[in-house]
Order: sequence, then C-alpha cells, then structure tokens
Amino acid sequence: MAAIPAAHGQGIGAATAVAPRLEFSRSEMELASAVSATPGVAAFYGDNGLQPIFGGAAAAARREAVIAAVEAAHLHGLPESRYRVQQLRDADPDSAEGEALFASVAVRYMHDVIGGAVGPSRADRQIYRTAVRPAAADLLRDFAAASDPRAFILAQGPSDPRYGALRDALAQRSGLIAPVDAPLAPEGLWRVGMRDPAIPDLRARLASIGFASDLPVDPSEYDASLADAVLRYQQAAGLPADGVAGPQTIRQLNGGPDWQTRAILVAMERMRWMSGHDLTARHVWVNIPEFTARIYENGQQVFQTRAVVGKTDSNMRTPEFSDEMEYVVVNPRWNVPRSITVKEYLPRLQKNRNAVAHLDVVDGRGNVISRDRIDFGRFTAASFPYRMRQKPSDDNALGLVKFIFPNQWNIYLHDTPTKHLFGQSVRAYSHGCVRIGDPFDLARELLSPQTSDPRGMFQRALATQNERWLKLEPFVPVHLVYFTAMAEPDGQIRFYKDIYGRDARVWDALSNAGLELAAQSD
Repeated sequence: MAAIPAAHGQGIGAATAVAPRLEFSRSEMELASAVSATPGVAAFYGDNGLQPIFGGAAAAARREAVIAAVEAAHLHGLPESRYRVQQLRDADPDSAEGEALFASVAVRYMHDVIGGAVGPSRADRQIYRTAVRPAAADLLRDFAAASDPRAFILAQGPSDPRYGALRDALAQRSGLIAPVDAPLAPEGLWRVGMRDPAIPDLRARLASIGFASDLPVDPSEYDASLADAVLRYQQAAGLPADGVAGPQTIRQLNGGPDWQTRAILVAMERMRWMSGHDLTARHVWVNIPEFTARIYENGQQVFQTRAVVGKTDSNMRTPEFSDEMEYVVVNPRWNVPRSITVKEYLPRLQKNRNAVAHLDVVDGRGNVISRDRIDFGRFTAASFPYRMRQKPSDDNALGLVKFIFPNQWNIYLHDTPTKHLFGQSVRAYSHGCVRIGDPFDLARELLSPQTSDPRGMFQRALATQNERWLKLEPFVPVHLVYFTAMAEPDGQIRFYKDIYGRDARVWDALSNAGLELAAQSD
C-alpha cells in the first residue's frame, strides 16, 4: 500500500505493511487531491499506488461501462440525476478530476443498486434494517480486474427472482404513469348484465393497463369478460375480488397506474435493503401488508399460510426486521407483556380483583400470588410489581404453539384461539406479534429438515399438555418485511394496501434522493 499524500493539508491515507513513499509525481498529487473527498475511493487508490483505472484508450471499456450502467439506472428504479450522467460524458478521463468522477459515480451506482439509495431507518423508524454494501475499495478493485467491466457493473444488484419480477413489471409500466384525465363516475355498482354509457370507458381504462382486450358485441354491457377483467385487476391491486366494479375499485382506477408504479419502485428499494441476507437459503418470509407468511427454499415457495399482524395504532404495528428462528414452543405459557398488563388488565383488576380470571398473577420469581393478598388499588402502571401469565390450554392467547426468534421487540409468531379473524381480508388485529393461520403445518414444515417424522415429533410434544421447547437445527432465518407490491410464484405482481403508511414515507425518501415518476417513462 502506498501512502496517499496529504491533500489540502489533510492526510487521507497511510501505509501499514510497508514504509510510506516520500515522493510523489505531480499527477499522483493531483489524483490524491481529487479523491480526498471520498474516503472509500481514496482507500482504493492508496492500495493501488495512485494508478488511474479510467484514463487512456485502454480504459475506454471501463468508462463506457459506467456510463451504460447509469444511463440504465431507471431500469432499477433509480434516478439518473444521482449519477451526473452529462458530466461523465463531458469529462476528460485523463485528468485527475475525470478519474475521480468516474470512480465516485461507479461506487455510488453500485452501492445504490446493491444496498439501496436511501437508509431504511431514515425512511421510517419502525424499519430496523441496515443496508449492506461492499466497501468502495473492494468494488473498484473487482471492477478494475474484470475482463468484461460492462457485464460486471450491470450484474450488480439483487439476484432474487422476486426482484427480477419487479424489474419486469416496472418496464411494462413505462409510459403508463400519466394522471387520469376523465375519472370514471358510475352511479352505484356495475355488475354482470348491467348497461351504462360509461362502461366503455371502464373497459378502455382496464385495457390501458393490460387487464382487458376483447371488445364485446355491446360495448356498453357489463358482460362476463369485463367482470373477469375487473376481478383480475382487483386481485392484482389487493382489493376484495368479486368482479363487481364498486366505489373502492373505481377510486383505485381513477388514481391512474402511478400508484402501482410507486409501489413497485418502493418494493425494489426494499429488496435492495435485503441484500445482506442469503435469500436462496431456507427462510420464513412474513409480508406484513399481505397478511401472509411463507417459507422459501432455494428460491421456491414451499409453504404458505394466512397471518394476522399488528394493528394500525402507532404503538402496535409489527416492526420490520430479520432474525433467526430458534425454537418451536409447544403448549406455550403466555407471559403477558407488561404494556398489556398495566394498560389493559390493571384497571380491570382495580375494579374487580377477580377480573381476567384465566390469568395468574406472579411475582418476580415466578410464584403464583393469591389475588386476595394484593391491594390492586394502591398501584400505578409504573409501580405495579407483578406479572401476569396464562397456563397452556386451547384457550391460551398464544394457542398451542409459538415460534421464537429472540429480539428486542419481543415479537414472535404464534397460534391463536381467535380463528375467525383469518377469514377477514384485512387482518391487522394483534398487539404486534404475528398470528399464524396454520400453525401446526408451519411447525411441521420447520421441523422437517431435522427429523424423518416431523408430524410425530410435534404431536408427541403436544400430547404432553406441558410446555415443550423444540430447538430448530439449524436455526431458520425469518424476515418480517413490508411489500405492497410482491411477485407471486407465477411471476405476477400483486398489490396490497399500505396499512401503516410506511411505503408513503419510503417514497418520500426516494423522492428526496431524486426519484420522480416522470423519469420512468420513455
């Protein structure tokens, strides 16, 4: 490693394994000064002895590769304005400033396409993710060593097929983002067999976004083919799907396709935030706004079930994070979270000491305390010294099984006795944890890699009627994610309501980074 000389009075690099150089050429000094503002780039040139990689005819392929990548940034839903495209075209590649420009833009583009253009937690405080990006020096070293620099830089970004499906969907919507000039305005509902002079407008609107094509004999009739087109649109948009064009469906159509484009752009950014995880490995994937939990293995879905997630109240929303699932707990006790104990149960106990009789009151050592010995009225929420706990049973709030991945938010997956909620289309009813529609099947699927009889292993633990902890070997990654646009196994994109408003905040962050819908059209 050559020591980079001081620039503007500041040293920006130093040799470690070898003695620093004491003399530098004028061109080396100029390059050191030009890259000094970008420490990661400066580190690369410190390692390579201040040798340019973009100057001269021999490096033309590298320059062309960078320009080609940033000109195609919109294909990844990234704003070209971040990459100084015109400056690259006009730059003198043999100058120190030109070298520094190409290097810094190449790094920024690769960092953005690999780990995202905005910081997850800066977009929303309940997104607990850290974007993982390779060191700038490592990226430049690998780029400089690539036999085909264009192929190298264009290959950066998520390889997950769900990201590829989002890219394809974004490309298909290019040019379809203009606002709707003439909103549809039906009176009441449109159903099969009805006629209305405005129905051709509905058909045209659906055709413009790829959901209707065949013209009927009577264009003003709401026939079966139009009902099918409406049904498919409702499914794609995350609406109740009945093939009837009602107020909710019309409002969505009147919003134009830009809402879908925004959802796709945000989803692509979210997929880039996942780049630090091996998504080809077996993992649990809980998509919060979809109210669905899945298991993926080798890129293929192997299990799916409905889920209930946190309420939309700001303090009950299910957070976004990743962890490792360690245990399947059969016949679990429910240790009531303190927030629920003091906010919901203590006021009831102060009115009637026999309230919530299905719960035990326990002290700090876990001993059950008789309610007759406690004067509940003398305690406040802050001073209440007891905990509350529910024994294993069919009526336990956690049902008969829970899935543990220890985390600071005390979030886990679990069974529930309130099965009727899984029949709702919007399933945001919990205090933050995730309730699972088919918990026994999920348990057996999670246990299957470690035993030839996962059903028997689970049933034996269940039959004890006592709490049993089954350790997963190996632990299983679990990702609590928030995608309002997501690729189905068939590659089709489905859209879901932004129940917590998080996508709106991520979109605002992307807009502040330079992204505009108009930039996506040809």
